[in-house]
Formats: sequence, structure tokens, C-alpha cells
Amino acid sequence: MSQQLAQHTISQPSGGNGALLVGTGLALASMILIPALATRIGLGASLTGALRMALMKAGNQAIRR
Repeated sequence: MSQQLAQHTISQPSGGNGALLVGTGLALASMILIPALATRIGLGASLTGALRMALMKAGNQAIRR
């Protein structure tokens, strides 16, 4: 019985890989790309922080779906 259960759980496809990839990409963008671009074009710290929070929130929602 335990072998059948183990085979059943392994054979299920994982459908969340795309959402995880999108969420990871948005998190990476908010941590590295947004501060670099904001420094380059001269945005203020508060606007940079707001952009980072918006991207992190979008990444979190992408992972939940």
C-alpha cells in the first residue's frame, strides 16, 4: 500500500512551476533591477521603495495563483 501511495504522489504533475518562476522573477527585479534603475535615473528613495513594494506584492500574488 505504501508503494502505491508513493507512486501516486510522484506521478502527479506540478502545476505551480510557472507561477513560481514569475514570482521569483518579480522578486529579483524588485531587489536588484528597480534600485539600480532608480539610481540611474535619479528617483527618490520613497518612490523606489514604493516600486519595490508593488513588485513584491505582484510576485506574491503570482505565487498564490
